[in-house]
Amino acid sequence: MALPLLSYSPVSQNVRVAGYEVPGDEQPRVFSTDDLLDSTGMDALIEAAYRQIFFYAFKWDREPFLESQLRNGQITVRDFIRGLLLSNTFYTSFYEKNSNYRFVEQCVERVLGRSVYNEREKIAWSIVVVTKGIQGFVNDLLDSDEYLEAFGYNTVPYQRRRYLASRSAGETPTNIRLPRYDEYYRSVLGFPQIVWQNQVRRFVPQDKTPTAGNPAMFLGMARSISPSAAAPARVTTSDINIATKVPYRKVPS
Repeated sequence: MALPLLSYSPVSQNVRVAGYEVPGDEQPRVFSTDDLLDSTGMDALIEAAYRQIFFYAFKWDREPFLESQLRNGQITVRDFIRGLLLSNTFYTSFYEKNSNYRFVEQCVERVLGRSVYNEREKIAWSIVVVTKGIQGFVNDLLDSDEYLEAFGYNTVPYQRRRYLASRSAGETPTNIRLPRYDEYYRSVLGFPQIVWQNQVRRFVPQDKTPTAGNPAMFLGMARSISPSAAAPARVTTSDINIATKVPYRKVPS
C-alpha cells in the first residue's frame, strides 16, 4: 500500500502571485497544440519539449516513436512529456546521477515550472519515488491539479513567472541552475571545466570581431617580424687617416 503524499505548506513564490504581464522578449514562449498552424509549429513544439526536459537532445536521445504519435494526434503533449520523463535517457542522465532529493528537485522544476517550496516538499516527493517508483512519481506529478491548471493536456511546461515587474533581473534558468549532474558526478566523469572556462575567456563577441582592413588583424604579423641588421664594422684609431679625415681650413694667400 502506497503512502499518501506528505503535506507541505506552499510558500509565496512568483508562480503563486497573480499579476498583469505585458508580453515581451523576457517572457517565455508558450508552445501548445491548440494554436498550431503547420508542421513547422509542431517541430518547434517538440524541440521545446526536449529542451525543457533534457535541455538538449542528441540524435540518440530522441524518441521517434513518441514524436510520430504526437504528430498524428494519438497522444497529447502531456503524454509526450510523460514518455520523455520515463525514457532511458532521463533515467540514466538524471535519476542515476542524482540523489532522490535532487532528482525530485529536477523533476519539479522541469515539470511544474517552479522551484521546490521547501525541504518538506522534497521529502514528500522523495517518499513517492521510493514507494511508487519513478513511473508512479511521474504520474502523480502530471496528474496533479497544479500541472493541469498551469499547462493542461496540450501545453509544454515552462519556467513560470521567472520575471516580475518589480525586479530588474529574473531567476536563473532551470537548466543553468540545475545541470544534469551534480558536483560529485561532474568530478567523477572528469568534465573539462578548466578547458571550458578558457574557451569562454577566449570568446570574442561578433560585434567586437575585427573586420577586413582593421589594423588589429595585422598586429600579430607585425609582432612576428624580427628584422636583423648587419653588425657595424669595427674600426680602430690606427685605421683612420687623420690627415684626410679631419677637415681643415685653408688660409688665403
